[in-house]
Amino acid sequence: MSISLPSRAGHRAALLLIDVINDFDFPDAEPLLARAERSASRIEALLARARQAGVPVIYVNDNFGHWRSDFRSTLARCSEPARPSSAIVRRLAPQLDDYFVLKPQHSGFFHTPLDLLLKDLGSEVLVLCGFSTNSCVTFTAHDAHMRRFRVIVPRDTTAAVSEQIELEALHQLELTVHADTRESTALDFARLD
Repeated sequence: MSISLPSRAGHRAALLLIDVINDFDFPDAEPLLARAERSASRIEALLARARQAGVPVIYVNDNFGHWRSDFRSTLARCSEPARPSSAIVRRLAPQLDDYFVLKPQHSGFFHTPLDLLLKDLGSEVLVLCGFSTNSCVTFTAHDAHMRRFRVIVPRDTTAAVSEQIELEALHQLELTVHADTRESTALDFARLD
């Protein structure tokens, strides 16, 4: 039995949205949420460009300790109007042909099928966006690098609890995994193919 993948399969790049479906219900959430709100418009624009270019979009999301949840219930919970993050979640919500991977901890690769999915898609270049720069984005970037993916982390599409922490994390990614951290507007998906 063979599995046919949607038309986005075969593009060398993939866009990973890390923990953008988030309820921000944890310590230090308030400053992270404020910075995430600022980056949401740039993530939204990059997401639209990726979809237009036929780049696979993969939501890599924490289950936030809700062990009986799936991605749809996580999306529903985080979209509730009473949640402080509901506007971001609705803005960055997945479409039907997007992919999703639930992760139990920081890295998108740790105990998930992400590596298998990326291989099936033929991905070689990973564009990482999301929250937070110094935690889940960094862990995922390191694991991607160890698996020989080229890593791009557009600096204006991530957020941390402070600008200093965000800039330090991006600098470390440049040094350790040779991440390309150019602005999202300078990223041309056609040139990544």
